[in-house]
Amino acid sequence: MQVDVTKESFVLNKIIGQKNETIVVEGDIIVPDVKPDILNSINTTGNVCIYKKEVLDGKIRIDGEVNVYVIYLADDEVEATRSLNTSIDFTQVLDFEGCKPEMSLDEDVSIKYIECKILNGRKINVKVTLQFETKVYANEDVNIIKQINNIEDVQSLESDLRINSLVGEGCSKTYAKDTLAIENTDNLAEILKVSVSIVNKDIKISYNKVLGKADVAAKMMYLTEDNRIKVVESKIPVMGFVDIENVDENNMCDMKYKLKNVIVKPNSQEEHSVYIEAEIELYCRVYENKEIKLMQDLYSPSENLNFNQRCVNTMSNKCSLKDVCNLREKMMIPEINGNQIYDVDVRPIILSKNITGSRIMYEGEVELTFIFASSSVAGIDVKEMKLPFNFNIDSEGINSNVDVETGIEVINQDFIIGADGNVDAKIDLEFGLSISNTIQINIIDEVNIDETRDKQIYSMIIYFVKPNDTLWAIAKRFGSTIQDIARVNKIEDVNKINVGQQLFIPKYVYTRKEETA
Repeated sequence: MQVDVTKESFVLNKIIGQKNETIVVEGDIIVPDVKPDILNSINTTGNVCIYKKEVLDGKIRIDGEVNVYVIYLADDEVEATRSLNTSIDFTQVLDFEGCKPEMSLDEDVSIKYIECKILNGRKINVKVTLQFETKVYANEDVNIIKQINNIEDVQSLESDLRINSLVGEGCSKTYAKDTLAIENTDNLAEILKVSVSIVNKDIKISYNKVLGKADVAAKMMYLTEDNRIKVVESKIPVMGFVDIENVDENNMCDMKYKLKNVIVKPNSQEEHSVYIEAEIELYCRVYENKEIKLMQDLYSPSENLNFNQRCVNTMSNKCSLKDVCNLREKMMIPEINGNQIYDVDVRPIILSKNITGSRIMYEGEVELTFIFASSSVAGIDVKEMKLPFNFNIDSEGINSNVDVETGIEVINQDFIIGADGNVDAKIDLEFGLSISNTIQINIIDEVNIDETRDKQIYSMIIYFVKPNDTLWAIAKRFGSTIQDIARVNKIEDVNKINVGQQLFIPKYVYTRKEETA
């Protein structure tokens, strides 16, 4: 017979699996007839856009493109600086054991390396090494027993837990659009390179909605018709809503901003300007702190109870942290020699992460690519350098068992040119940490009565406490109760008994109810 119980429900959002992999995508660029041959490549950069992702049975699929910009030295009379732009499409399928179409995917795809190889004067090959960091999540509705209603003498062993229950998740798309104005004295010849990133991310919760706000940082290097190299940049505000029912201000939000597509082209409606449009996906998961009383074990002196237990993983102690690492470094770059710096690509990389006590210690490096004016024929040159860093973050929420997801955002960069190739570098890196614990809990599913009894015989036995005994285990073993054992033996603290201690155990023996014909 099934026992009547009262249950409490919550939703687990658990990681089914995660993978970090690198792949190489490549494509050939044919030089258009209107452009001169390639003599040598100067610089190659790119932006990654993910326009489709799917979770399938036992695998995931990610479709995207890399927008590549190649600055090259032309093979003509003046050996001018020119550029090429192309998009390389890619599809990556990864095997994921246990994943199903109804699950969700969190992906982070970044460029690790870009190589440019000249095949001939009219054709080049570009190879892009992409770093894939992927996680597959599943949502599970879980019901836990709060109370047993139709058995008066049920004994339960409970523990207080604080877990993070999923309120909901959702996504939406938004667009950042702007016109980058160039100086009126500049006649645009061609766009040399474009970099796009999402910065200054913030969220705000309103009624059944999560508002995501950020800036799209766009920087464009271009060539004028009189062979001058110029740079223009802008921060474009972007905002979008994700609809999630029952969300409130006390909830915790994980908001991801994903670049899906970028369009950059000369503005046909307005002279001396370039139109830029970025399509962005906002993906949000919302959690609440939920305090539960979890039944670890139960029994009844009067009934023979059977129940099933299953083990599930759940999230607890979720929190977010932000801290800023300020890098200040004097660098010697003789090649610059006081010339103008057109642009610096700043790419932070975490090499190692260690947790000791309540501290996370990061070791990494910042890859710097300087593009600067030079006295070479092309009038432009590139210098790559690495700036090592060590950074520590302290918090009471950190311990050796936590899961830490770290993102780094370059919130400020400034390079001051000094004499004799000295460059003062000022770089501010914002570390964004998402911290949580994954714990295992045992959930009692259903409780059934195997047999009932109706005749009671009272007895008393003597028991000597053994190592690792608890009053709960002793009471359950002999069909007694903690309260009765404590009362008979005048025990004040039910959590404290000593090995070898003599206990009188009041025991109830029940006989099986006789079946009627």
